[in-house]
Amino acid sequence: MAPGHVAYGMRASFGTSHITPEHVIAWERGTHVPDAGELTALAGALWCQPSELMGHPGTLLEHRIARGVSAEDVARATGLTLDAYLSMEEAGQWTGDKRQSAKLGEVLRLPPRDFIAITRLEEELARLLTEAVSTRWQAHIRDIAKLVSMDRRDLKAPLQAMQQDYQALMTATLSRAGGTTASGEDGRRYVENIVDHFWSRLPGSS
Repeated sequence: MAPGHVAYGMRASFGTSHITPEHVIAWERGTHVPDAGELTALAGALWCQPSELMGHPGTLLEHRIARGVSAEDVARATGLTLDAYLSMEEAGQWTGDKRQSAKLGEVLRLPPRDFIAITRLEEELARLLTEAVSTRWQAHIRDIAKLVSMDRRDLKAPLQAMQQDYQALMTATLSRAGGTTASGEDGRRYVENIVDHFWSRLPGSS
């Protein structure tokens, strides 16, 4: 399809009367980016899903567009007013409570990693993971599973492996080269990136 055909399809079927072939060319070249409505119309004109035209969604708005869910549906599912939800989208900051966050994850079908990022729970996850690897992971698996909305059975192997990695770093003494840097520094670096270590242990999350 030439840019003119795409622009015509968007105008004729999706009410985007302002779209010209120049708009489509600019999007192709990456000099401009379509807004939410234009992206949805573009996907319709190309007979595909908005998510197929996007990179990995990062913001609340991008996740909603990628899933093809209306703002009204998200507001209704989470128990928010439409204005309140749209304000969160505009600010790029989700501020719902735990119940509303759980509903958001359901309606947008967010994978665990995206759910944690969107709902700003990474700090809490890091705290739980740090406690799990530095003490007994079995004592924290329930809270971690609840936070990321996963089955505890799927977390057993990752948490066990992470604890072994961390303990190996902390119990090692000096480097083989005879240096004087204690391995505790390696352990601290591990904890600083513990959320990334966690996702890398989960298939399909990295």
